[in-house]
Amino acid sequence: MKSKAAVLVFSALIMAMAGGAKAETRMFVVANQPDGYGVDRCLAKGEACGKAAASAFCQARQYASATAFSKVNADEITGSIPAPSKDCENDACGAYVAITCQR
Repeated sequence: MKSKAAVLVFSALIMAMAGGAKAETRMFVVANQPDGYGVDRCLAKGEACGKAAASAFCQARQYASATAFSKVNADEITGSIPAPSKDCENDACGAYVAITCQR
């Protein structure tokens, strides 16, 4: 009986020392595509109206919620970013939004 109690106490001590489970976060960088509804402006400006869109984006990827969202300049992104096409007629072409999701 003492060995079972010792194992339980030891296990509890290890879990307490390890701390709580850390939430998983991931940042997604997506193209800011004007859709006529203003969602793109809300996301890019970090306004409250973008919270629902950012949360829906995260939930569609099995994350609980969005913790942050904002416009990202192409020069802030590492890796290759395709240049805007010549057919691009508005200033949102080549713009990106970062959405941080958390489980």
